[in-house]
Amino acid sequence: QVQLVESGGGLVQPGGSLRLSCAASGSIFSINAMGWYRQAPGKQRALVARITSGGSTNYADSVKGRFTISRDNAKNTVYLQMNSLKSEDTAVYYCNADIQPNKYVFQLGYWGQGTQVTVSS
Repeated sequence: QVQLVESGGGLVQPGGSLRLSCAASGSIFSINAMGWYRQAPGKQRALVARITSGGSTNYADSVKGRFTISRDNAKNTVYLQMNSLKSEDTAVYYCNADIQPNKYVFQLGYWGQGTQVTVSS
């Protein structure tokens, strides 16, 4: 059984920073891409940033230059450093990872439970 556990959300003022973490645990043979998505009230869940096992990254246009995704493969953890936060960044942030639980099955997509980020003065 695989679990993704997020941490680091909270309330921050506009212009502030937060760092989200997501740790994968359980039965893991390999982890491929990991990423962060967000869902604001009344909107669909959308990609924020994604990073491959080799370190290649891609970002939503709205966060380029402000957010940085990184990962620690030894800890099965992905991070999202969020700077210059804006009110429109307010959303529930979800971690996602493509994980192969064992060598006999294909990779599956797993989601964390979500962490709230609120940007408000």
